Amino acid sequence: MQRLERWSEQLLIAGLLLAALLLLTWNGGTLPLRDWDEGTIAQVAREIWRADPSDLRWLYPTLWGEPYFNKPPLIHNLIALAYHIGGVNEWTSRLPCALLTAASVPMLYAVGREIFVGRSAAVLGALVYLTMLPIARHGRLAMLDGTVLCFFLLLVWCVLRSRRNPRWALGIGLAFGLIGLTKGILALLLGAIALGFLFWDSPRLLTSLYLWGGIGLGATPVMAWYAAQGIYYGADFLETHMLGQSFSRVWEPVENHQGPPWYYLLEVVKYCWPWLMFVPIALQTAWRSRAMSWAKLVLVWGGGYLLVISVMSTKLPWYVLPIYPAIALAIAVPLSQVWQQTSLLSDGERPLRPPHWWVGSFGLMAIAGWGGGIYFGSWTALEDSGLQLTLFSFGFTATLCALLCHRGDRQFISILVWGTYVSLLLFMSTPHWIWELSEDYPVQPVAALVRQLPADAEIFTSHHGRPSLNFYSDRRVIPAAQPRLERQWQRSPGTYFLLDANALQRLDTTDAQVLGQVDGWTLMTRRSTTPVWPQGVESVYAPALPASPLTD
Repeated sequence: MQRLERWSEQLLIAGLLLAALLLLTWNGGTLPLRDWDEGTIAQVAREIWRADPSDLRWLYPTLWGEPYFNKPPLIHNLIALAYHIGGVNEWTSRLPCALLTAASVPMLYAVGREIFVGRSAAVLGALVYLTMLPIARHGRLAMLDGTVLCFFLLLVWCVLRSRRNPRWALGIGLAFGLIGLTKGILALLLGAIALGFLFWDSPRLLTSLYLWGGIGLGATPVMAWYAAQGIYYGADFLETHMLGQSFSRVWEPVENHQGPPWYYLLEVVKYCWPWLMFVPIALQTAWRSRAMSWAKLVLVWGGGYLLVISVMSTKLPWYVLPIYPAIALAIAVPLSQVWQQTSLLSDGERPLRPPHWWVGSFGLMAIAGWGGGIYFGSWTALEDSGLQLTLFSFGFTATLCALLCHRGDRQFISILVWGTYVSLLLFMSTPHWIWELSEDYPVQPVAALVRQLPADAEIFTSHHGRPSLNFYSDRRVIPAAQPRLERQWQRSPGTYFLLDANALQRLDTTDAQVLGQVDGWTLMTRRSTTPVWPQGVESVYAPALPASPLTD
């Protein structure tokens, strides 16, 4: 019996991992990298990949040859390793982060097994977490946040295991160090949440030598990296990284990314569907059960983290991601209660009916799904039919859930999980899953034009700046306001300019030499200078160039 139990547990973990890998890697290499984080992280990783190991670029990362102080380089090095194996492309840029985010799904299941009595709540928590749109979307990107989720769930799992065996506290330090090498001082906040839970649930562990020894061991490589940067760069590192890129985000917005204190609550409300409808009863259940370990963990984790990021001045949508595992665990409890209670009914007994407003919520989601599919299908081109199919899939799922929920049939939970998963797969098959790409010009055709310039060319643009353009063109394109563009035009005849139509009209281009035009952008230089084009490109006017795959 025990052997069968172990086999079923292993198969379940493997199934969760495979489902997560499929969702998080599906169609991951077909869309260009996103601004800003993806383009920046990929460029830092490429510079590590190009450099000789003896240059220590893996320890002292750079961005266009200048010191990169934003974040520690653990993930950048993993992406550079992926470049060594599979070349430089979108797939390899996103793969390490997608793999680590996928690993966080069975990790959340393991956390659930530690805090819940039965298996059903742990399974449901992992499935809810997997099918949350923010996790499925951001976890696929070449960003650090999905990786942080994996490491933090590892930390929480070790915290829970250490209640039975203090030696597991050594793993707390390992996870703490991995978070620190990924996102710097965020490790302090997440570590404080873990200690807050222990203070409430198992205060005896706060005096454990294993705990503080593990934290000391985990913090050692982090402190060593920070010390190496401080010795190598001096005050520049302390001012730029510690203050400008880290602590200053608490009291002042970075690059005008700000919002009201309820900013992250709105983010959860916008993107947590269909699971948002279960949040009120989940929070109510957690508060009533606050004497139990699972409720303590959810309340400290979700409430503490949300409070801290809400009072911070800098507001970015992905800062809220670490709260979603806590929400998933909280939702799993009422769902598992419905599942278990309806499964234990005797013959002739009236089934336990979920709240009526659940049926109404499913009905509204069904109307939104079917209506959205019909609306987009009425004007969307054939190549965008994937979005219509996604909406129809979600509408069909919500319709079935409304009917089953109205009958008191627990299978509405299975239908909701499976239908949401399929709808997300369909959505990831479309070009809309990175909807930010539609907010700016297509980057690859413009990058192909800029890529024809000499590697050391000085290039200015009237755009506000796009790291993805720099990455794809393999050239640093410097954003400049109109006055600076005019000065550079007059003083630097060897400079190249990438201008939109408005900037082109405002600039005196009587002596301009147009090198190419594509998608409303013009690449040009002064006529007094003969640009150096690669062999075979002799025309003064270069036609629009198609996007080309990365070949580094």
